[in-house]
Amino acid sequence: MSNVRVRVPASTANLGPGFDALGLALGLYLELSIEPSDHLEVVTTGQGAGLFDDERHLGVKVAREVLGHSNFKLTVDSQIPLARGLGSSASLALGAAAAAGAPNALAVATGHEGHPENAAASERGGLVVATVISGVPIVETLALDDELRFVLIVPEQHLSTADAREVLPSAVAFRDATFNLARLGLLIAGLADHRRLRPEAMEDRLHQRYRAPLLPFAEALLASLVDAGALASCWSGAGSAMLGVATSETAAHVSQAAKDTLHSLNVAGDVLVLEADRRGLVFL
Repeated sequence: MSNVRVRVPASTANLGPGFDALGLALGLYLELSIEPSDHLEVVTTGQGAGLFDDERHLGVKVAREVLGHSNFKLTVDSQIPLARGLGSSASLALGAAAAAGAPNALAVATGHEGHPENAAASERGGLVVATVISGVPIVETLALDDELRFVLIVPEQHLSTADAREVLPSAVAFRDATFNLARLGLLIAGLADHRRLRPEAMEDRLHQRYRAPLLPFAEALLASLVDAGALASCWSGAGSAMLGVATSETAAHVSQAAKDTLHSLNVAGDVLVLEADRRGLVFL
């Protein structure tokens, strides 16, 4: 085993109606390397630095699964906030699997995540639809307008995916399923051509309404993004981040409005303006 270093983008998933199906890679990155060592070493910097710098680290678990041993040094430097709906664990699992030499890093990451869309977006870049068929992750890349920019409101308050999934119902009404299918079609068309994207395309009845009580400020933040000129807005993954879809012309104004809304609501957090990452996982 030689020293292998990779860069992996963050991701946002669901995008409103595309629950556990749509993923989008974002220009926010994690860099990870694995190199031979006489014993396990873990060095972390950036987001999540110092958390579980031992065998409990997700990157260690994934790399050990692929390599079959723990005689390696894992180094991780991440810009991706944890537990904010930005695919931090998927990026980490994918990067560790790829750096360790897994023949199918996406399959390994999906095995740890339970669903493939975040890791698929991080691997491919751009906008993807992903699912698992007969135990194998299947990914297709979708058209994405170059004019689009993504305004992310990232509250200091985190929300674990496990907690966010716990509040979801075991069944949904037929009318809610058909509602989401129609919105999903509108969304895919609008992301391919921003002139066709309307706020209703990111409406959802499968997950956001059930998660809303976990983040009382979410509805106001989403509305503020659209009021400021965002084409549409939604939860980023399971939250706590909120996503506004803007253009190169409107992103700065939408971003400032998001900052103003955070201040007015007395919610601590940051606002990021990102482009889509188009390259996906890269070996450095």
